[in-house]
Amino acid sequence: MTLSVSQLTLRHRNNNLVVGPLTFDVEAGKIMTLMGPSGSGKSTILSAIAGHLTADFTATGEIRLNNHSIISLAPNMRHIGIVFQDDLLFPHLNIWQNLAFGLPQEIKGNQRKQRALATLDELDLLDLQHQQAHEISGGQRARISMMRLLLSQPQAVLLDEPFSKLDKTLRSSFRQFVFDQIKQRDIPALMVTHDDDDIPTNGDVLHWPWQ
Repeated sequence: MTLSVSQLTLRHRNNNLVVGPLTFDVEAGKIMTLMGPSGSGKSTILSAIAGHLTADFTATGEIRLNNHSIISLAPNMRHIGIVFQDDLLFPHLNIWQNLAFGLPQEIKGNQRKQRALATLDELDLLDLQHQQAHEISGGQRARISMMRLLLSQPQAVLLDEPFSKLDKTLRSSFRQFVFDQIKQRDIPALMVTHDDDDIPTNGDVLHWPWQ
C-alpha cells in the first residue's frame, strides 16, 4: 500500500492559501515526517487526508491510498487510522473492552474478547485485562491505544505528535514500539512532530514550507 498526495491545496474560507500545492508519496512500511512551526498547516494536512477538514477549509488536488482515490470519501470509508497526543481510551470500558472496540464489525461475539486478550498477551500486558484506563501507567495506555487502532486494520496511519506528552525514557521506547508495528504491518504512515529525535532513521522529512 502507498499513500500518495498530489497537488494538494488547502484554502481557508476567506480564500487564503494555507497549504500547497503539496505532493509526496509514502511507501508501505515507511514513515514520512512533517516538520514546521505552529500554524504552518501540519495538522490541517492530516485532517485533509483523514477527511476531517472543517467547513472553514476547502481541499483540491488528489489523495490516493493503494492507488484508489479517497479524497471524496467519508472519513469512515478511507481506512486511515489517527494517533493523537492523548491515548483517548474509553473510561467506561476496561482494557480488553477498549481493545475489542477497535476490531472490525465482522468479528462477532466471543471472538472479539479472544482477539483482544491475544493482543494483550502479545504485549505481555494480559494481567491488565480487567483494569480501567486510569488504573494503568501512561506507557501502558499509549500501547493499548496504538494496538486498538491497529486492530481496526487501517491501510495507512497518521501520527499527530503522538509522543509529545511522554517523558524522555517512555517516549523513546514507545516511539520504537510504534515504528516497529508500522513496519511489521507494512502500512504507510505520516507523522507530525517538532522533535528531530522522533524522525525514523533514514526516514523522509518534509520541512515547512513543505519541500
